[in-house]
Amino acid sequence: MKVLITGGAGFIGSHLAQAYLENGDDVYIIDDLSTGFIENIKPFQEDKRYQNRLFVYIDTILNHETMVELIGICDVVFHLAAAVGVQYILDHPLKSIKTNIQGTEKVLELCDKFKKKILLASTSEVYGKHSHAPLVETDNIIYGPSSKFRWSYAASKLMDEFTALAYYRTKGLNAIIARLFNTVGPRQTGAYGMVIPRFVTSALKNEPLMVYGDGTQTRTFTYVKDVVKALMGLIKNDNAVGEVFNVGGLREITIADLARKIIKMTGSQSTVQLIPYDEVFDKDFEDMQRRVPGIEKINRLIGYRPQTDLDAILKYVIEDKRQRMV
Repeated sequence: MKVLITGGAGFIGSHLAQAYLENGDDVYIIDDLSTGFIENIKPFQEDKRYQNRLFVYIDTILNHETMVELIGICDVVFHLAAAVGVQYILDHPLKSIKTNIQGTEKVLELCDKFKKKILLASTSEVYGKHSHAPLVETDNIIYGPSSKFRWSYAASKLMDEFTALAYYRTKGLNAIIARLFNTVGPRQTGAYGMVIPRFVTSALKNEPLMVYGDGTQTRTFTYVKDVVKALMGLIKNDNAVGEVFNVGGLREITIADLARKIIKMTGSQSTVQLIPYDEVFDKDFEDMQRRVPGIEKINRLIGYRPQTDLDAILKYVIEDKRQRMV
């Protein structure tokens, strides 16, 4: 099978590419390296086993000619290319909106033209400001005002979902939507606000772990290889077409407790330091107090249930960061 992964040099995309290469498939990657890194896929490019099965294009998904070629060649498409991370969104609001909306429209249009199945990676951010748990796919959406650009990412990804579902309903496009909840693992950077790699890096340097707000906000975390298995399972299942699925973890933890756990696991001399939001972000930021996924729907369809607990996830990330810091 020929698999196209937009954003394939990114954190999740590179793990997905690795899984398909190890499965014996041909993998085509397009990435403009705005938030991805060529280092994520360099080992596969240098691996002789994959020399005739990995094809990398450093380009934007807005390049029509390149996308026509790639989508025409491939059997299935994973659309992971997107502006990601709270800090990146706040720093590049217009670019983020254009990438997420115009880029997705281009990919969907060509998948429809060539009749290719597509899995669109969405995000738990689309749920907005809910405080209840678990969040399920049929929940209402609650956003803040448009003056808070924090919500532009959520709104643009929700628009991507609407567009994909519209193609499915009006044109019969085989589109699947996966809402990802805080995917974590090796190769993830903390540069764009991702909390676990940011905390681990600080702990390994014995620097204070900066917890924004009062630290009582909670999250669940999912190991990237569990997410990859879920994505591969969804795209193989025809009953997933036209549907939205949460993909996430099970253990809810406060950010303050997460910081303390990381300090203990790294044997760090770091302390936890609470930082008011307005000292870190500008007026465009609002946080979500709670984000816990309901995964019953995906479990019923493909038997998905995360296999990697939080302690194991943190162990893998700590080992990865230690190696990179040597």
